[in-house]
Amino acid sequence: MEILLKYFTDFSSAQLDQFAALDGMYRDWNDKINLISRKDIDGLYEKHILHSLSIAAILDFPDGLEVIDIGTGGGFPGLPLAIYFPNVHFHLVDSIGKKLKVVEDIAARLGLMNLTVQHTRAEEIKNRKFDFVVSRAVAPLKELWHWSKPLLKKSEYPVSKSGEVFQSGLVSLKGGDLAAEIAASGCRPRQLDIYDIFPEDYFREKYILFVSK
Repeated sequence: MEILLKYFTDFSSAQLDQFAALDGMYRDWNDKINLISRKDIDGLYEKHILHSLSIAAILDFPDGLEVIDIGTGGGFPGLPLAIYFPNVHFHLVDSIGKKLKVVEDIAARLGLMNLTVQHTRAEEIKNRKFDFVVSRAVAPLKELWHWSKPLLKKSEYPVSKSGEVFQSGLVSLKGGDLAAEIAASGCRPRQLDIYDIFPEDYFREKYILFVSK
């Protein structure tokens, strides 16, 4: 929990309570369902929650926006972002139903009214549009963008924290050498180094890729 406070100083008391509660909830569920690898559960706040919040460090989503998290798994990055942005709606989707039951339970226990879940694949969602798509290490960028494009509306609300302006698009958390993946995607994403945002060893060679609509 301390590592969150190292980089974020604007949490409300309710948000502090919600973030603090995540440790016990994820540990309880992880004993029943393998959401997070056993060796990583002690690094929950750095490797999963802070990693998710790297998006909040560069984007300031205005109230009322709708964001979809494709392949959310155990709720990352969508659930920490839903805590951080209580007036933005987050729709978390995954093809594995048992993981979504965990996310739904944790969200309910935290009192998150701005988070919904759906057991489906992204390509099966019809007649619904979002301002942003977020994802974390779900699939190659080419596939992610193929799934994301039909789900994105042209947002009227550019958002920024870093001085750069980001309009509606895909925001993907990825790691390693991405040159070949980016070349194969046919996209020209902005690539931001998370280590520049959170200078911790874990975030070396971890990036935010942004592809605009």
